[in-house]
Amino acid sequence: MRKVLLAAMLLVVAAFAGCAQEEQPATLTPQPGTSGGYVDKGGDVSTQLVDQVNQLPVQQLSVEERSGILYMREEEKLARDVYQALYDKWGLRIFENIARSEQTHMDAVKALIDKYGLEDPAKDGYGEFTNPEFQKLYDELVRTGEKSEVDALKVGALIEEIDIVDLKERLSQTDNEDVKLLYENLMKGSRNHLRAFVSNLEKYGEEYEPHYLSKEEFEQIISTPMETGH
Repeated sequence: MRKVLLAAMLLVVAAFAGCAQEEQPATLTPQPGTSGGYVDKGGDVSTQLVDQVNQLPVQQLSVEERSGILYMREEEKLARDVYQALYDKWGLRIFENIARSEQTHMDAVKALIDKYGLEDPAKDGYGEFTNPEFQKLYDELVRTGEKSEVDALKVGALIEEIDIVDLKERLSQTDNEDVKLLYENLMKGSRNHLRAFVSNLEKYGEEYEPHYLSKEEFEQIISTPMETGH
């Protein structure tokens, strides 16, 4: 299932990049008042959440739970690394802030890896991945996001969509309290990030169309306020 989703995402990115080359104007100016920022309202993971995860009892991990934890570690790294690369390219504050948030997501998953004595798959270098599919996806996403600021924001929304889809699937595969608590909070953060990217796109006069979420679920997310708390 994971390989199918990654392959599907690569196809979407390729098609998206092709459309961007044909349809995007050379320059785009956001409407007045656009800061490109994202303020963490408390919906993302924090030291407090890591403490809560660590305080819950150690439970036996199934093969699916084990692979899910390791997979999400690299998926959160993918988001952080892409956003950092796009911040370096465009200087939009939203990418700097959400990259910082994704680092807290990575740290939280790492705490779970340490708690269960798993081997961390994440490499130290930015843009470097153990999973070759993540490596390919990183290269494609950055290449697409470097075409324009609008393309970069669409890449961000696309990443958050796939995060939500993956986390929902992973949640259905676990009954461990600590794993569920972490995934639920990661998904809350991803919904907040999706709202932020869509809101910034609107300031450029762009409407984002979901690729992985249903239209109903997407509309439900973006029409509700930023989530807070753990």
